[in-house]
Amino acid sequence: MLTTDELTGRASSHVVSHPLCRSSVKLQSQAFAAYEAMHAAATAAGLGLDIASGFRDFERQRVIWNRKFSGNAPLYTSAGAQLDFASLATGEIVEAIMTWSALPGASRHHWGTDLDVYDPRPFSSGQRKLELVPEEYSEGGPCHELALWLQRHAGDFGFFFPYRRYRGGIAAEPWHLSYRAAAHQAHQQLTLDVLQHVISNADITGKDYVLDCLASLKERYIDTICSATEEQEDSEWLFG
Repeated sequence: MLTTDELTGRASSHVVSHPLCRSSVKLQSQAFAAYEAMHAAATAAGLGLDIASGFRDFERQRVIWNRKFSGNAPLYTSAGAQLDFASLATGEIVEAIMTWSALPGASRHHWGTDLDVYDPRPFSSGQRKLELVPEEYSEGGPCHELALWLQRHAGDFGFFFPYRRYRGGIAAEPWHLSYRAAAHQAHQQLTLDVLQHVISNADITGKDYVLDCLASLKERYIDTICSATEEQEDSEWLFG
């Protein structure tokens, strides 16, 4: 079980690095063990697999949030169309941010259980830059072959896609994998009271509005995910 500080990204004592990845990429040790086995299987299948992002701390998430809330970074719809920041009301800004970026303290990346994956081979020359957009994982995209393999095999190693399709909250993220056992426990720990405490005591732009609407925001953007059970029973994917 994670401490409250670990759960909300204010501590990193629960995560470690691994020789397979850059030293800056960190996960819980059990998640890395599962990833190592999956990496070996992907390699044996002739595929490339790497982690673009693992653990992300509270401060990094806070900076991302504040930049977007202040209009210093672009905002997008769930379909990827850029929004006109000047025309948005406060609630629309919050919803636009949370469609693609987590509320500080509420990111699954805080837990050390979630990772953004890609095929590094098409990007090795430096001529193409990874953007982590659905088109890269769709047919004709540089990560499409890997995406198809992961759809079939990620579950064999204990992973699932929490955002495999858009369900009215976070946009579809075909690159986002979650280590099911540890992530489920962390999700259960992340209560409304925990979030209220963390956000109330942080320098988060727009936090008064967020706190007023926190229960509904939590339900829509934090608790609404595609479960591993549904994934096993449902062959329809938004991407692939």
